[in-house]
Amino acid sequence: MKIIGLTGGIGSGKTTVAGFFKELGIPVYIADEAGKRLMNTSAKIKEQIIELFGEASYSGDNPERKFIASKVFSDKDLLEKLNKIIHPAVEKDFKDWAKDQSSAYVIYEAAILFETGGYKKCDLSILVTAPRDLRIKRLQKRDESSREEIQQRMDNQWIDEKKSEMADFIIINEDLTSTKQQVEHIHDKILKAGKNS
Repeated sequence: MKIIGLTGGIGSGKTTVAGFFKELGIPVYIADEAGKRLMNTSAKIKEQIIELFGEASYSGDNPERKFIASKVFSDKDLLEKLNKIIHPAVEKDFKDWAKDQSSAYVIYEAAILFETGGYKKCDLSILVTAPRDLRIKRLQKRDESSREEIQQRMDNQWIDEKKSEMADFIIINEDLTSTKQQVEHIHDKILKAGKNS
């Protein structure tokens, strides 16, 4: 079974693309959601995060996400330490999940697939892109962030040009009909490559 990495900057529409793969019967694992779930359920992760950020980082068994986000937002060193706690746990969770799947391939969706080197563990990778202005509009509509806040978050991520050089497939997500066609085209290519390998 092949592992296909799916990534894209904020507002690019990774979730929409993941949904189209699900419609084709392909199992999708969303790393960010798994990370949030593990922060809520893993005693080991809770212990490590409290050690890193202090008691204020949890309220009972629930992580104080806004507090943690405010700490790592402007401190790349702290963010790296947090990722070193979360990423190995997500990786193990994904492996356990993948064992239960029986499709020709699965989608592993992660926001920072290239930045963390996670793409090296995938057979192929897909990058979702969209024009910067369109991404900003989507995010303003979705979570009512200011343009400045969104641009700051975007500036913390690798630019699409850098990621494009590393991706096997690129989906330009401007309108849904075209995006769906691109997903179906990639799906067919992956299945054909699987038959020929």
